[in-house]
Amino acid sequence: MSGTASVVSESLLAACRRGEEAAQHRLYKLLAYQLMGVCLRYCPNRAEAEDALQNAFVRIFTRLGQYRGEGPFEAWARRVTVHTALHAVAQNRRHTASAPLDPNDDFDPLAQLPSADPSALETLAADDLLRQLAALPPGYRTVLNLYAIEGYSHPEIAELLGISEGTSKSQLSRARQLLAQRLRLGASQFTQP
Repeated sequence: MSGTASVVSESLLAACRRGEEAAQHRLYKLLAYQLMGVCLRYCPNRAEAEDALQNAFVRIFTRLGQYRGEGPFEAWARRVTVHTALHAVAQNRRHTASAPLDPNDDFDPLAQLPSADPSALETLAADDLLRQLAALPPGYRTVLNLYAIEGYSHPEIAELLGISEGTSKSQLSRARQLLAQRLRLGASQFTQP
């Protein structure tokens, strides 16, 4: 959203800061679809994404005073939502005992995969691509989203996730390779008679 004007007016934000329910509802309606997309990219399923979205809005409404008007409000709300979704994923990972990112993992079974055929991307619908992203291992998906979609740098990702910059770079590389492999396989299903 950088470089674009905010669709959220200052008067709407002022009403939200005063706790006006109608204004909060309007803000929710304006941003829920966009922010749900953020949550879906990080959370492993729709139910967890919906929970993360609700928690993100709670944080947005309780922290409106922290928004300083530097840049579009949507960008600030998106950043709050990313942090909220990451927190939800980390908590769920602890509860389900999934393996965390391993900073010492040097094994890369996907290193020799060729890159995706550009035509594969053209044949997939957006929903197919989202399913492929959601199917990536959580560490890969998280780093790919933070780097490629949200625009975080590797030092920022490392700090945010508590990993090294090298691990961030490795996870991104592996995510791209695995996604390329899956996209090629998915595209071949569409091109066969």
